[in-house]
Amino acid sequence: MSEPRTASTGRAAVGTTVTHRRYVSHAEAHYGGALLDGAYVLGLFGDVATEMCLRTDGDEGLLAGYSSIAFRAPVKAGDVVEVTATITRVGTRSRTLDLRAYVCCRATPEVSESAGCVLDPPLLVVEAVADVVVPPTA
Repeated sequence: MSEPRTASTGRAAVGTTVTHRRYVSHAEAHYGGALLDGAYVLGLFGDVATEMCLRTDGDEGLLAGYSSIAFRAPVKAGDVVEVTATITRVGTRSRTLDLRAYVCCRATPEVSESAGCVLDPPLLVVEAVADVVVPPTA
């Protein structure tokens, strides 16, 4: 017998937002100039979409696909990246998410090896629209 699912905040609703922040280590750099590959941010989008499904539906859900992805600026080692997921559509078992990634802080190695600065305003680096699917409720 399976345990009934419970959601932390109840039902999915348009406008619900979840945010994650992460420091990007130098071990994540993939290209010259300490650049990361685009898949790094897509992985962060998967994480924030999973939390969204847990909060709204009591299940991790499944990221079914992206209808658009736009890479606006590079992400570099030493950045602090903030990713957000906002529900823009609620279906019976699907939800459409607006996903955005911003660099909030950036390393400034030209100042010193451990220097960095806060970006105000944050720099939009990736935006996407994705659909997630959750199991039917019992």
